[in-house]
Amino acid sequence: MELGRLEYLQALVTEFQVTDSTGNKRRCSLALSASSVSSHTRPFSLAEAKEQVLANLANFAYDPSNYEYLRQLQVLDLFLDMLTEDNETLVEFAMGGLCNLCLDKTNKEYILEANGVKPIINCLSSSNEETVVSAVTTLMFLTTPRSRAQTTALPVVECMLRFSLSANTRLSNLASVFLQDYCSPPQVEEARNLSRHTAVGIPLPRD
Repeated sequence: MELGRLEYLQALVTEFQVTDSTGNKRRCSLALSASSVSSHTRPFSLAEAKEQVLANLANFAYDPSNYEYLRQLQVLDLFLDMLTEDNETLVEFAMGGLCNLCLDKTNKEYILEANGVKPIINCLSSSNEETVVSAVTTLMFLTTPRSRAQTTALPVVECMLRFSLSANTRLSNLASVFLQDYCSPPQVEEARNLSRHTAVGIPLPRD
């Protein structure tokens, strides 16, 4: 990385504010590294450019040395905003970025204070396996004595019970860990009893 770390990350987020087709400003992602541009034989579409920058930022979120810079550049807010996008790839990368960031105590507190649990729970209904796995893992990392009522709410526990029965071993194992380590036996029993009498509307992700 020729530029300094902060400068490079700043370059990625600078073009988030662009004019959309209606002339209004909206948050989106166009910045690409020079190497990624030169490796393609055709121009990036708007959607591909947004996906590329979110993938880049999610990858940088792996490194704790980037956490302060990402907070300074409000990348956590960007990831949270992108969870409501219609583009499943954008949601996948944003959810992955949050999953990478929330092991850090400061990032965790920020996400909780920003009411980030609800949109993360909504990602459990995604048909994208990677998004669902990241959402389950993120809910684990975000669970604290203060947030437990949200992260292990009854609909979430019901969802984990369904996931634990999935033929997808990766998902079923992760859901089983969630139920065992983050939910109390009474919570699991209540969700199990309710599931016997109601139709759960959260679909399993595609394999």
